[in-house]
Amino acid sequence: MLLCATAVFIGALWPVYVRPQTDTPVRVDAILVLGGAHDGREELGLGLARAGFARRVLISDPYEHSELVNRICHGGYSFEVECFDPDPRTTLGEARYLAERARAEGWRSVIVVSFTPHISRARYIFEKCWDGEVFMLDARPRIGPMRWVYQYAYQTVGYAKAFFEDC
Repeated sequence: MLLCATAVFIGALWPVYVRPQTDTPVRVDAILVLGGAHDGREELGLGLARAGFARRVLISDPYEHSELVNRICHGGYSFEVECFDPDPRTTLGEARYLAERARAEGWRSVIVVSFTPHISRARYIFEKCWDGEVFMLDARPRIGPMRWVYQYAYQTVGYAKAFFEDC
Protein backbone atom coordinates (compact mmCIF):
# COMPACT_ATOMS: atom_id res chain seq x y z
CA MET A 1 0.00 0.00 0.00
CA LEU A 2 2.78 2.44 0.92
CA LEU A 3 4.65 1.56 -2.27
CA CYS A 4 1.51 2.24 -4.31
CA ALA A 5 0.92 5.58 -2.57
CA THR A 6 4.55 6.57 -3.16
CA ALA A 7 4.28 5.69 -6.85
CA VAL A 8 1.09 7.77 -7.18
CA PHE A 9 2.75 10.71 -5.37
CA ILE A 10 5.82 10.57 -7.61
CA GLY A 11 3.76 10.15 -10.77
CA ALA A 12 1.32 12.92 -9.93
CA LEU A 13 4.09 15.43 -9.27
CA TRP A 14 6.38 14.34 -12.11
CA PRO A 15 5.20 17.14 -14.47
CA VAL A 16 5.55 19.69 -11.66
CA TYR A 17 9.04 18.82 -10.42
CA VAL A 18 10.77 16.74 -13.10
CA ARG A 19 9.27 18.15 -16.32
CA PRO A 20 8.08 21.66 -15.37
CA GLN A 21 6.83 24.12 -17.95
CA THR A 22 9.73 26.30 -19.05
CA ASP A 23 9.73 29.13 -21.53
CA THR A 24 11.70 30.11 -24.60
CA PRO A 25 14.01 33.07 -23.95
CA VAL A 26 12.65 36.37 -25.22
CA ARG A 27 13.86 39.96 -24.88
CA VAL A 28 12.85 41.22 -21.43
CA ASP A 29 13.48 44.13 -19.09
CA ALA A 30 15.63 42.09 -16.69
CA ILE A 31 16.92 38.63 -15.89
CA LEU A 32 16.72 37.40 -12.30
CA VAL A 33 18.91 34.51 -11.17
CA LEU A 34 17.49 32.90 -8.03
CA GLY A 35 19.76 31.91 -5.17
CA GLY A 36 20.54 28.29 -4.44
CA ALA A 37 23.12 25.77 -5.51
CA HIS A 38 25.68 27.10 -7.93
CA ASP A 39 24.47 24.69 -10.58
CA GLY A 40 24.89 26.70 -13.75
CA ARG A 41 22.07 29.16 -13.16
CA GLU A 42 24.41 32.13 -12.75
CA GLU A 43 26.19 31.26 -16.00
CA LEU A 44 22.85 30.84 -17.80
CA GLY A 45 21.60 34.25 -16.62
CA LEU A 46 24.81 36.00 -17.64
CA GLY A 47 24.86 34.15 -20.97
CA LEU A 48 21.32 35.30 -21.73
CA ALA A 49 22.35 38.90 -21.07
CA ARG A 50 25.44 38.49 -23.27
CA ALA A 51 23.13 37.18 -26.02
CA GLY A 52 21.05 40.37 -25.76
CA PHE A 53 17.93 39.13 -23.97
CA ALA A 54 18.23 41.88 -21.32
CA ARG A 55 20.51 44.77 -20.37
CA ARG A 56 20.42 43.97 -16.66
CA VAL A 57 20.84 40.86 -14.54
CA LEU A 58 19.74 40.65 -10.92
CA ILE A 59 21.59 38.02 -8.88
CA SER A 60 20.03 36.89 -5.63
CA ASP A 61 22.93 36.87 -3.20
CA PRO A 62 21.93 35.46 0.18
CA TYR A 63 25.47 34.04 0.52
CA GLU A 64 27.94 35.78 2.71
CA HIS A 65 31.11 34.18 1.43
CA SER A 66 30.46 32.74 -2.02
CA GLU A 67 33.53 33.24 -4.19
CA LEU A 68 31.50 32.69 -7.37
CA VAL A 69 28.78 35.19 -6.51
CA ASN A 70 31.29 37.76 -5.25
CA ARG A 71 33.21 37.46 -8.53
CA ILE A 72 29.98 37.85 -10.54
CA CYS A 73 28.82 40.82 -8.48
CA HIS A 74 32.10 42.66 -9.00
CA GLY A 75 32.83 41.61 -12.58
CA GLY A 76 33.02 44.03 -15.47
CA TYR A 77 30.20 43.33 -17.91
CA SER A 78 28.79 45.17 -20.89
CA PHE A 79 25.41 45.01 -19.13
CA GLU A 80 24.28 45.91 -15.63
CA VAL A 81 24.69 43.28 -12.90
CA GLU A 82 23.05 43.97 -9.57
CA CYS A 83 23.37 41.63 -6.61
CA PHE A 84 20.88 41.76 -3.77
CA ASP A 85 20.23 39.98 -0.49
CA PRO A 86 16.53 39.04 -0.45
CA ASP A 87 14.45 39.59 2.68
CA PRO A 88 13.50 36.99 3.69
CA ARG A 89 16.19 34.78 2.13
CA THR A 90 13.61 32.71 0.28
CA THR A 91 11.89 32.60 -3.09
CA LEU A 92 9.21 34.85 -1.60
CA GLY A 93 11.88 37.43 -0.66
CA GLU A 94 13.25 37.25 -4.20
CA ALA A 95 9.77 37.71 -5.69
CA ARG A 96 9.06 40.67 -3.42
CA TYR A 97 12.33 42.29 -4.41
CA LEU A 98 11.62 41.80 -8.10
CA ALA A 99 8.08 43.16 -7.78
CA GLU A 100 9.34 46.28 -6.00
CA ARG A 101 12.13 46.89 -8.55
CA ALA A 102 9.85 46.18 -11.50
CA ARG A 103 7.23 48.66 -10.28
CA ALA A 104 9.89 51.32 -9.61
CA GLU A 105 11.56 50.82 -13.01
CA GLY A 106 8.40 50.25 -15.06
CA TRP A 107 9.44 46.74 -16.07
CA ARG A 108 6.85 44.58 -17.79
CA SER A 109 8.73 41.32 -18.32
CA VAL A 110 11.52 39.28 -16.72
CA ILE A 111 13.28 35.99 -17.18
CA VAL A 112 13.67 34.08 -13.91
CA VAL A 113 16.40 31.42 -13.83
CA SER A 114 16.29 28.53 -11.36
CA PHE A 115 16.65 24.74 -11.45
CA THR A 116 14.31 21.96 -12.49
CA PRO A 117 12.37 21.01 -9.32
CA HIS A 118 11.99 24.66 -8.29
CA ILE A 119 10.64 26.07 -11.58
CA SER A 120 6.91 25.48 -11.00
CA ARG A 121 6.87 26.70 -7.40
CA ALA A 122 8.96 29.76 -8.27
CA ARG A 123 6.57 30.60 -11.13
CA TYR A 124 3.61 30.30 -8.74
CA ILE A 125 5.21 32.66 -6.20
CA PHE A 126 6.39 35.23 -8.75
CA GLU A 127 2.99 35.35 -10.42
CA LYS A 128 1.39 35.96 -6.99
CA CYS A 129 3.72 38.87 -6.31
CA TRP A 130 3.88 40.62 -9.67
CA ASP A 131 1.48 40.97 -12.59
CA GLY A 132 4.15 41.36 -15.29
CA GLU A 133 5.24 38.61 -17.66
CA VAL A 134 7.45 35.97 -16.05
CA PHE A 135 9.46 33.64 -18.28
CA MET A 136 10.96 30.71 -16.39
CA LEU A 137 14.23 29.14 -17.54
CA ASP A 138 15.91 26.06 -16.14
CA ALA A 139 19.66 25.67 -15.71
CA ARG A 140 19.03 21.89 -15.98
CA PRO A 141 21.67 20.63 -13.56
CA ARG A 142 22.27 16.91 -13.11
CA ILE A 143 20.31 15.74 -10.08
CA GLY A 144 21.01 12.39 -8.45
CA PRO A 145 18.33 10.04 -7.08
CA MET A 146 18.74 11.02 -3.42
CA ARG A 147 18.57 14.71 -4.26
CA TRP A 148 15.34 14.05 -6.20
CA VAL A 149 13.86 12.40 -3.11
CA TYR A 150 14.84 15.43 -1.05
CA GLN A 151 13.53 17.89 -3.66
CA TYR A 152 10.16 16.14 -3.91
CA ALA A 153 9.71 16.59 -0.16
CA TYR A 154 11.21 20.09 0.01
CA GLN A 155 9.27 21.51 -2.93
CA THR A 156 6.00 19.95 -1.74
CA VAL A 157 6.38 21.57 1.68
CA GLY A 158 7.39 24.81 -0.05
CA TYR A 159 4.25 24.72 -2.20
CA ALA A 160 2.06 24.18 0.86
CA LYS A 161 3.72 27.14 2.57
CA ALA A 162 3.43 29.34 -0.54
CA PHE A 163 -0.25 28.53 -0.88
CA PHE A 164 -0.95 30.20 2.48
CA GLU A 165 1.48 33.12 2.15
CA ASP A 166 0.57 36.48 0.72
CA CYS A 167 3.14 38.36 -1.22
